[in-house]
Amino acid sequence: MSLSKVTAMRSQWTAALAALLLISAVPAGASDLAGPPSSQRVRGVQLAGLFGESDDEKAARLQHENDQDSQISDLTQRIHDLERALQQSTGQNEQLAQRVRELSQRIDQQQKDFNYKLCTIAAQQLGAGTTASADGNALPCDAGATATPAPLPSGVSRNSPPAAPPGSGTLGTLPKGSAPQASTRSQFDEAMNLLARMQYDDARSAFQTFVDANPKDPLASEAIYWVGNTAFVQKDYSAASQAFAQQIKNYPTSARGPESTLKLGQSLIALGKKKEGCVFLGAVKAKYKQASATILSQAAAARAASCK
Repeated sequence: MSLSKVTAMRSQWTAALAALLLISAVPAGASDLAGPPSSQRVRGVQLAGLFGESDDEKAARLQHENDQDSQISDLTQRIHDLERALQQSTGQNEQLAQRVRELSQRIDQQQKDFNYKLCTIAAQQLGAGTTASADGNALPCDAGATATPAPLPSGVSRNSPPAAPPGSGTLGTLPKGSAPQASTRSQFDEAMNLLARMQYDDARSAFQTFVDANPKDPLASEAIYWVGNTAFVQKDYSAASQAFAQQIKNYPTSARGPESTLKLGQSLIALGKKKEGCVFLGAVKAKYKQASATILSQAAAARAASCK
């Protein structure tokens, strides 16, 4: 082989070796740089997955986790706050309900006390007692009320009719051996309840209705007496004189006779009929020997004052 051929072959081997070394020096995947950008990113992610997440990715992930923890903590705190608010609201509602019950009880008691005071005032004005009795001679005041009853004149107890005010007498009793029917008794009691509440007009109407419907009932003489006595307290002397005259005429044996005669005389004098009034005042002692000392004393005092 000639020298020139050897030299040529050596040059070729040198060039091939240089090309081989140049190819081996290129990094893996460098030949892919000429490909599309999307394929480059995918290959970049695959390569990154081989060596773990980058610092930026780790920082982003940690920030996301911290944000989630903060949101969860905030929601938990809100739930706790709502639970506390609900507990406080429930406790306040219970306190308000208790206060409402206490106020309702106080109002009920005050109403009872007020009604009792009204009843005792009415009893004093009408010359009646306040202790309920079977004969209907006392106003049905509620003894269960805690109010302090209106004061009575000295020497008079709550268990007996109080001293009558000027111009009135003491209560009598129903005729012996007579008893009202249950149905009429309830009507009479209803009228007495109106009287106890000082509803004088309604009471007068109720008593008059009772008398008109039950003229022969044992309570009729009591009812017409209360018509007159209520009118007398209201200073309606015309209506009072008519009722007392009816009581005396229609029920001559009634225990109410002496007091009705006394108040008829007083009503007539108040109406300016002095002569007629004085006749009836004088008839109290002459006609009713069984009249109480109180009635006789009041008749004498009224006659002395007006019939000179």
